[in-house]
Amino acid sequence: MSILKDILYKVAIEAVKGSTEITIGKIDFDSRKIAQNDLFVAIRGTISDGHEFIAKAIELGATAIVCDTLPETITEGITYIQVKDTNTALAVMAANYFDHPSQKLQLVGVTGTNGKTTIASLLYQLYKKAGYKVGLLSTVKIMVDEVEYKATHTTPDSITINQYLATMIAEGVEYCFMEVSSHGIHQKRTEGLHFVGGVFTNLSHDHLDYHATFAEYRDVKKSFFDHLPKTAFALSNIDDKNGPVLLQNTVAKKCTYALKSYADYKAQILESQLSGLLLKINGNEVWVKLIGTFNAYNLLAIYGTAIELGMESLEALRLLSELESVSGRFQYIVSEANITAIVDYAHTPDALENVLKTINDIRTKNEQLITVVGCGGNRDKAKRPVMGGIASELSDKAILTSDNPRNEDATVIISEMEQGVAPQNFKRILSITDRKQAIKTACQLAQPNDIILIAGKGHETYQEIEGVRHDFDDMKIVKELLEQLHK
Repeated sequence: MSILKDILYKVAIEAVKGSTEITIGKIDFDSRKIAQNDLFVAIRGTISDGHEFIAKAIELGATAIVCDTLPETITEGITYIQVKDTNTALAVMAANYFDHPSQKLQLVGVTGTNGKTTIASLLYQLYKKAGYKVGLLSTVKIMVDEVEYKATHTTPDSITINQYLATMIAEGVEYCFMEVSSHGIHQKRTEGLHFVGGVFTNLSHDHLDYHATFAEYRDVKKSFFDHLPKTAFALSNIDDKNGPVLLQNTVAKKCTYALKSYADYKAQILESQLSGLLLKINGNEVWVKLIGTFNAYNLLAIYGTAIELGMESLEALRLLSELESVSGRFQYIVSEANITAIVDYAHTPDALENVLKTINDIRTKNEQLITVVGCGGNRDKAKRPVMGGIASELSDKAILTSDNPRNEDATVIISEMEQGVAPQNFKRILSITDRKQAIKTACQLAQPNDIILIAGKGHETYQEIEGVRHDFDDMKIVKELLEQLHK
């Protein structure tokens, strides 16, 4: 229970009708979850507008309404708060309601196109190994120290974020690592949070179904760094051409990491194998269990973050060497017939190219590389031909299939991927709509020593078709099929 005027602290209010001295049960933006004495926040979403459900919320017991446009009919005894932007107001109110939990731990946000999940998850793993109580807010899962919760969005809504952070405080968590998506920043879900640091990974073609242009996508990411406080650090990958841009206006301490450029945190790859990497980080050699150039960047970002948070350099390197790969991120098995199957979340052109180049750098070329890949439905269509082109160019055989077709026809998505395949590479591709059949075909084509890459879904354990989620786990399926077909 909280007093409404306390919840409204620092909210940009344009008009008030009614009393702000009333007691509020909880805050919610879903009218269906409203109960007696609750506060309803009317959010304009991409699918529906919360302003249309104000009457419904009052009917269910809401005693206060926060909106950007006052309704035509004002109900007696109800308090109406008009604000400029209800998304921002919700985030500020959520922080107030839960007593600013982000200020009571060390919260680090990780943003960029690729690598967010790996960096946040491995930072969680590293700090757990260092003996701390740690929290994680990621695409894959939410962790409150040892307790796991299911994640629904890369960046949850601001009420959920603050609720989990408050639970973390109650459990004595000292550090929390959080993925910060462009959607989350744009929808103001991170407003009102106190970050001690921000990490930028890279920027490539993604989410242009949501952001109108690449520049807008970049500037949304940049706004996260623009809002970091002076006491925070901003750690950016300056091998990415957008890396310096994201640091331009931040008042936080500017730090850089790179493999190719001069930077505060610098690494060289001395050896690259399927079993791991030998890296030289700021003059010290360390063997790590993760694979590929993209993971060298991820590990460098993790090292830089640990140092900025006050960890000793040699302790950070020792813990880096113990880190295990994240579920669905370059996760691999080797079958009895010596066929290597790799499952990776690569669902953008840049990520797919990185994974395929990594495999091609490590392999002997005496074996086949067979790639199974699709593109999601109801998402950015421009990347489909690009991904079809990359898969066919960098693999010996590419099987184009469905990913999460959602409400689109999978055959149409695949035909759009085929448009990016160069004429000389047509002989390398197969198009199989059914994803399980595509994986089965890859397993049937594979010979001993061959490599199968299954890209796009990674850690996901479902396939979304026409609004329904069906059980589907790439790793589980390829494991079973390799056992059946290569006894």
